[in-house]
Amino acid sequence: MSINVASYWKTTHNIVFVILVCLLYVVFGGLPIYSQGDTESFHFTKAQKGVGVSTDVAVIALPVATLAGVLIEHDWEGLKQGALSGVTMLGATYILKYAVKEERPDHSNRHSFPSGHTGTSFATATFLQRRYGWKLGVPAHVVATYVGWGRIYAKKHHWWDVLAGAAIGAGASLIYTRPLAKKHELVFEPSASPVGVNFSASFVF
Repeated sequence: MSINVASYWKTTHNIVFVILVCLLYVVFGGLPIYSQGDTESFHFTKAQKGVGVSTDVAVIALPVATLAGVLIEHDWEGLKQGALSGVTMLGATYILKYAVKEERPDHSNRHSFPSGHTGTSFATATFLQRRYGWKLGVPAHVVATYVGWGRIYAKKHHWWDVLAGAAIGAGASLIYTRPLAKKHELVFEPSASPVGVNFSASFVF
């Protein structure tokens, strides 16, 4: 059995890179920032608590499911693009959080602007849409939209926090992500004949 050293090193390098990015996400992005604020005077309804928990679950489940799919497909270029998008989104989000210091609607801390949950969700959804098309992008954007709405409903963010988070997340992925079809030179060619219109496609492996 022969091993392509260059290919092995490239694969190992990419895996280590994404592991480091995931650790950064878990430490700085996947876990909400909590502090001892004036929450005793704020009363949550059961619905608000439930929606808040569901957004915490969704903001972790969506990137993890995306990462699993990318690894299964061995899309190493997409892995790098997604990682760069995530790091950019997290960096911009936390710089603004600590610079603006806006108080959350529930008074738990002063890290409301922008919404990290929404930024993470829209960065992931936009990455899926840009890289793999709307077939994956549409359901991912539905989840991301729910997360944004849920953060407002659960009194974790103001509406402008959510809009800013969505813009940062989507913008980061738009900057770094390229369609997979371009990598493989996917080309559609229409042609006309007396009996109708035909489409042909070529795909380079």
